[in-house]
Amino acid sequence: MSFLVEFAMFPTDKGESVSPYVARIIKMIDESGVPYKLTPMGTVFETETMDEALEILKKAYQQLEPDCNRVYSVVKFDIRKGKSNRLKQKIESVEKKLGKEVSK
Repeated sequence: MSFLVEFAMFPTDKGESVSPYVARIIKMIDESGVPYKLTPMGTVFETETMDEALEILKKAYQQLEPDCNRVYSVVKFDIRKGKSNRLKQKIESVEKKLGKEVSK
């Protein structure tokens, strides 16, 4: 099973630039071993279970909780049975349809 999760999470009480806070979250995801992709507007990661996905989100919040008084987050799930590695395969599928050579 594949749980693709796209989310953004950041403090709203730390001024205009929040990249140091986002970096905390990305470091945690990277160290977790979960496949992910950072984008300019958020992060996408993939797990095999809902519990794993929710645990990553919980740990993301825990990176901000100690020194952030207000945290904004938006989360989207794409859950599909019988599939895996969709973080890469979904992009490859579109690139093939565009006639692009798929990167390995």
